[in-house]
Amino acid sequence: MKKCAIVGINWGDEGKGRMVDLLTEDYDIVIRFQGGGNAGHTVINDLGKFALHLLPSGVFRPGVVNILGNGVALDPESLVNELEDVKSKGVEITPKNLKISDRASLLMPWHKKLDELEEIRLADKKYGSTKQGIAPFYSDKYQKKTVLAGELFHPETLIGHIRDLLEWKNLIITKVYGAEPYTMEMMSDWLDTCCEAIKPYICDTGRFLREAEKQGKSVLFEAQLGSLRDLDYGIYPYTTSSNTTAAFASIGSGYPALRPDTVIGVVKAYSTCVGEGPFVCEMFGEEAEKLREKGHEYGAKTGRPRRVGPLDIVATRYGVEVQAATEIALTKLDVLSYMDRIPVCTAYRLNGEVTDDFPFPSELASAEPVIEYFEGWNTDISGVRRWDDLPDAARRYVEYIEKEIRCPITYVSVGPERESIILRK
Repeated sequence: MKKCAIVGINWGDEGKGRMVDLLTEDYDIVIRFQGGGNAGHTVINDLGKFALHLLPSGVFRPGVVNILGNGVALDPESLVNELEDVKSKGVEITPKNLKISDRASLLMPWHKKLDELEEIRLADKKYGSTKQGIAPFYSDKYQKKTVLAGELFHPETLIGHIRDLLEWKNLIITKVYGAEPYTMEMMSDWLDTCCEAIKPYICDTGRFLREAEKQGKSVLFEAQLGSLRDLDYGIYPYTTSSNTTAAFASIGSGYPALRPDTVIGVVKAYSTCVGEGPFVCEMFGEEAEKLREKGHEYGAKTGRPRRVGPLDIVATRYGVEVQAATEIALTKLDVLSYMDRIPVCTAYRLNGEVTDDFPFPSELASAEPVIEYFEGWNTDISGVRRWDDLPDAARRYVEYIEKEIRCPITYVSVGPERESIILRK
């Protein structure tokens, strides 16, 4: 049984969706195992361009079963909207190819409101939340104050459970933030519209995966965001509120015995970052704007301009270690084709010393990038499909990264389309 995890190595936005869309041709099942609708996976294929937020990126492959595992922050309202959008473009989605774990917790309407209210309270100390309710959701999950998707099939206890949660949440909403409370009428409308629409997809995904294992089915785990946004190993507190690492894949999938055999880490050929927090290699001014425009670096969920910079070897090597990556997919190499000289952050200067080690989060604000420059190739490589056909300078750039991060680069992406890929296996 082939089991592979596709994960982000840096701050997210590395191109995981396009890699999942490409590789699902070789897999039977794709599982989203963490995160929620707070980030997007952009996929471009023969059906068009899609920005997926909750749906696994395998939905475009006929015959592939897509699962939202128990580790996902399941937002019924966002999922219904996403389903309608994707279906309207000719993608068939039924309970046969989309399954939702009955143990996934529901992101409630008040989670988004609380996210927004807290960012307002924090003012200039905000975390840069996308206001999709992720932090309040995971906080409630660990307090055991969420509703499981499977509870939607037990109305005799569901209403009482929601009523209890509502009483508790309204204390915080009204007393702490001075906002308007939620009512049971509002929650009933939410249940009747959003939740009823997703019920056909909810099932015991653990049982399905156990049977799939017996049949030798192959599984692809799809992560959201990247190593540096991991709650435990990222740039805390400027992280997401879940574990973005491959080590969590089995826990969040719905079947803990299902563990990845291989881990494909996705790295962009330069650095990007959405949201607040330390970003040592960040570019500014005209140089940054040009890279942002060339790479179309705007958030798939928010549309916000992404912060950009040169490839950060220190952060990338750390991300590879955190993910225990066995191979790397390098994306957007074609974007750098306009540069005469390509900057790379090869080390950090911290407390007067040069270091190769990724610092503790509190030290990152004091770190400065050590920049070296590499020869550019000054030619369009988006049509290249063979490694040997890349310009010498482009190959040297890839080989340098591979050596420094200590992990083989087996895929090189030179465009967003499925076929814009170079295999180095």
